[in-house]
Amino acid sequence: MLLFDLIAEQRIAEAMERGEFDDLPGSGEPLPLHDDPLIPEELRMAYRILKNAGFVPPELEVHKEIRRLEDLLATLGEGEAATRAARKLRLLRIDLTEHRPGGARSGARSCYLDRILQRLE
Repeated sequence: MLLFDLIAEQRIAEAMERGEFDDLPGSGEPLPLHDDPLIPEELRMAYRILKNAGFVPPELEVHKEIRRLEDLLATLGEGEAATRAARKLRLLRIDLTEHRPGGARSGARSCYLDRILQRLE
């Protein structure tokens, strides 16, 4: 890997000498970090580390599941499957409304929520 690093550094230095990096858009401006303003400041660094490691905050997983259920309900007609999906969707929306970013979901509440969601599947 060291050889590739040396080659890359050499090519970057040559491009800089030729002026290929001059007048690029955003040159001399701070990098946009795109911090999520809805995430409390004390949690942003932890969320960024988790995001870089490929993990997603629990509330985003809930949003994905809500979208999946909404799409499923659009394709289902009447019946037991539609009723179960609608119940699960309502439960997830309630949980998302009550659980704000930065808030702690109690262990007991999380346990019961998981059990209810399993029964609805």
